[in-house]
Amino acid sequence: MRVLHVAYQQWRRYGKTRVSWAHKLTLGLIHDGHYVQVFSDRDVAAMEAPFGIRDLGRKQANKRLLETVEAVEPDLVILGHCDLIGNDTLRRLRQRWPHIVLAHCNNDPLFVPDNVARLRHRGEVVDAVFVSTGWPELRRFDDLPACFHHMPNPVDASIENLDNSRRRDLPVDLLFCSNSTDFTRRLEQVKALKDALDRELVFHTHGSFGQPPVWGRDYERALASTRMGLNLNRQEGDYWYSSARMAQLAGNGILVFTHAAPRFDELMPARSLVYFRDQEDLIERIREFHRDDDRRRDWAGRARDFFHREMNSRLYARFIVESALGLPLSHDYVWRSGP
Repeated sequence: MRVLHVAYQQWRRYGKTRVSWAHKLTLGLIHDGHYVQVFSDRDVAAMEAPFGIRDLGRKQANKRLLETVEAVEPDLVILGHCDLIGNDTLRRLRQRWPHIVLAHCNNDPLFVPDNVARLRHRGEVVDAVFVSTGWPELRRFDDLPACFHHMPNPVDASIENLDNSRRRDLPVDLLFCSNSTDFTRRLEQVKALKDALDRELVFHTHGSFGQPPVWGRDYERALASTRMGLNLNRQEGDYWYSSARMAQLAGNGILVFTHAAPRFDELMPARSLVYFRDQEDLIERIREFHRDDDRRRDWAGRARDFFHREMNSRLYARFIVESALGLPLSHDYVWRSGP
């Protein structure tokens, strides 16, 4: 199958950021035998605009997308976070090439109001929408013509290529990386953790308390040094919602602490992720696993194996293709839920 994947490909960052769910989707499509052409709306707009001012290149980026569709002749167009591409362009695409299936993938949380509006906007013109929040939360979109599906955050063996569950010589006991303070109070939680635990273990908090966030090789080095990681979302509670952080940690064999409210215990195997309900519970759970490194390694290894076996980029991409095209599912996808 020929697939055109439209998403921010970060061309102008020149390798400084490499951990991207959109990149994993492209890799998964290729792993599963599809021809894939990528189109980066933001980069094309900047390259086509006067003086490189991206907003001035919006019209040209939409024109170039239609040119790309004509040249590639895809069977499926997958649209990621590409807000520069207008729905009017997609309507013209559908009118000219009615056989092409359109799908939208959205990895942002539903507690951000603008994202709900964005999903409703895209859901008016595409055939299928894939969201990183679980099925019960997606019923609010039942009135739209597009079919909504849950998609997980996957791992890819070429990216999550560490296995810290096999190592005892790791210098960092606990890690939390972040780069956003919008719609969240999680830094208050991290501060309380640091106050309680700093004298007991080595706790790194990149992107918090004046420390810069880490990207690219720096992020990879931080992961490579770490035993345990905090998966603290900006808000907790949406069913099966997590940032990509959980897959990045677990996929590298780092023990993950995550809130119990999203009900990942219904998706993940027992004794893999460590769930907590409040601050005191989290502190006690961290201390338990810090004192018992064999248990830390056992749980982290079980989570890593599950992600690489059942939530890898190839199965992720295959589910999106099959669901968008209305094909019979070829695998018993563990995250499949809803009608």
